[in-house]
Amino acid sequence: MRKLFLASLAVLNACLISFAEIRMNPLFTDNMVLQQRTEVPVWGTASPGSVVSVVWNRHTYQTQADSDGKWMLKVRTPKAGGPYEMIVSDGEPVTISNILVGEVWLCSGQSNMEMPVKGWGKVKDYENELKEADRYPQIRLMQVRRVTSPKPLDDFEADGGGWQVCSSESLEKFSATAYFFAREIHLNERVPVGVINSSWGGTVIEAWMSADALEGVSRLEEDAKVISTYPISKKDRAELYKRQVKEWDEAVRLLDRGFSEGNPVWASCGYDDSQWAGMAVPCQIESHVPGYNGLFWMRKEVDIPAEWEGKELTLSLCAVDDWDYTYFNGTLIGKGYGWNVRRTYKVPAENVHAGKAVVTVRCLDTGGEGGIYGKRDRTFLEGPDGRKISLEGEWAWCSSRDYSQLPERPTDTSSNPNRPTLLYNAMINPLVPFAVKGAIWYQGCANVDRAYQYRELLPLMIGGWRQAWGYDFPFHIVQLANFKDRQTVPGESDWAELREAQMMTAETVRGAGLAVLIDIGEAKDIHPKNKQEVGRRLALHALANEYGHKVDAEGPKLERYEIHGDSIRLFFSNVGKGLAVQGSDRLEGFALAGADRKFHWADAVIEGNTVVVRSQDVARPLAVRYAWAANPLGNLYNSAGLPASPFRTDEWPGLTFGRN
Repeated sequence: MRKLFLASLAVLNACLISFAEIRMNPLFTDNMVLQQRTEVPVWGTASPGSVVSVVWNRHTYQTQADSDGKWMLKVRTPKAGGPYEMIVSDGEPVTISNILVGEVWLCSGQSNMEMPVKGWGKVKDYENELKEADRYPQIRLMQVRRVTSPKPLDDFEADGGGWQVCSSESLEKFSATAYFFAREIHLNERVPVGVINSSWGGTVIEAWMSADALEGVSRLEEDAKVISTYPISKKDRAELYKRQVKEWDEAVRLLDRGFSEGNPVWASCGYDDSQWAGMAVPCQIESHVPGYNGLFWMRKEVDIPAEWEGKELTLSLCAVDDWDYTYFNGTLIGKGYGWNVRRTYKVPAENVHAGKAVVTVRCLDTGGEGGIYGKRDRTFLEGPDGRKISLEGEWAWCSSRDYSQLPERPTDTSSNPNRPTLLYNAMINPLVPFAVKGAIWYQGCANVDRAYQYRELLPLMIGGWRQAWGYDFPFHIVQLANFKDRQTVPGESDWAELREAQMMTAETVRGAGLAVLIDIGEAKDIHPKNKQEVGRRLALHALANEYGHKVDAEGPKLERYEIHGDSIRLFFSNVGKGLAVQGSDRLEGFALAGADRKFHWADAVIEGNTVVVRSQDVARPLAVRYAWAANPLGNLYNSAGLPASPFRTDEWPGLTFGRN
């Protein structure tokens, strides 16, 4: 009994020692960077009620852990330098080594911020850039692991265990934009720079916003309240999602015109689809029906060889945007989700009969292009002998319900980050209130279909972050780069509208800057490789506005315009030593409209710090647009080689259509 008692006591003592140990927030590790010349919060957990001391830069700071063991205090940092050491203790000391003091920037957004120097993105000249990285050990990298949470978290997980010294090895999978921005600051300020990368590809802005910031934003506020009731456990949220999908699937089925009394009549072999429209596969549905989103069915008749009868087949679809329910001879053989995921399903042997057969795909497109699309040789039926029957070519298709008529499909919050607050809670809130100089933001692609709402959301997000930190730190925005095919005629553009929303934010939010990338994107790649220039243009704003360098930070900015008969004169600021044309001997990308609001290409010439625009197709112009397309023409720069942002006078506040 005595041995058992002593063994139990040893276990208890071990548990108490473990509980008593100081546990720091994951931001506080070896190799960290602290913001210079400020009061820096330091925090973590310890034994409830214990006295915690922090020894830093020859000073000792003390506080007491609360009843939950949480504690926080502030230490004063000197000017840039190091390395330093920090000792934190409530009886058992924890030492943090190789600390530098300098500038700290938070970097966030979607895939173009996440895109690493090497890997799925591979920036321009990446091999040389990796070699060069060894020259900058005073740049430190912190990578926040991708996690979602329906409730605000105190801690996060750091890839690599914490702060990494910049090197060819540590930089490989780190954000290229964040690194090149940091390098510019480091080289120009000659101080250590720490960058915290908290980003996730394909994410919407509302996922990065707090519940408080979304108050008053109609549906998003309601959605955030619902999400806050979800369990924190990833497993529990996955189970919740399964139940929600089952309920949603049944609700949609009741609205689907392709079903009758619960049966998928539009998938049956005998259904007459002769009145349906035709569509070539592979294709995207919006090439046939612009702007279409919703529930639709597609059917393809094939001839099954006699030797395949009674044998299992493989059905391959290149990809389906977004959800599919795939039938063979009226029997559901598979369903899937993901606009870029190839579908491969097995056709049960008992469903395979010689002669005519029908492949039916019930699709739900919630946004974007939609349809069965991809490489032409990936849509087929394959028999047991390896022979393939192509399913390319004409399919019959019919719309069942517009997306606006359907209940919104549930989101798997255990894996999908695109719901309000999920990323703020898990990947931003745990960083508060770590002292940062400012933030850079590269996001917007995921919100192009809601560009007008983005005008409201981006300022609210910035305000929410600043409120959480307790001060109005600088916030510099990357405007969306040019992307997609060239637009040959003037028209509308959701990408241009999103860029406008970003520009409006930079113009109206104090301490915000805009890096214009309309000239360095790639038509066929949403992830342009020239991240060096992205970082440089972002850094220009910081150098000019936060660090006092006399540099041009942005390109020409439209201030006002005047209508003179058959022309419009545009007045610009930020011209440097003058306006300039690049890549051509004439200005491109300008369009004019009259009272009919139909835009036509126009001729434009530089006169001093103004541009005069005329079009032979518009006798009395009322409005002008510049570079208004997803991938526009446009070559107006200032003497510093910085491009003008796309703009229009028919929507911009203070430049209302038809007014000076």
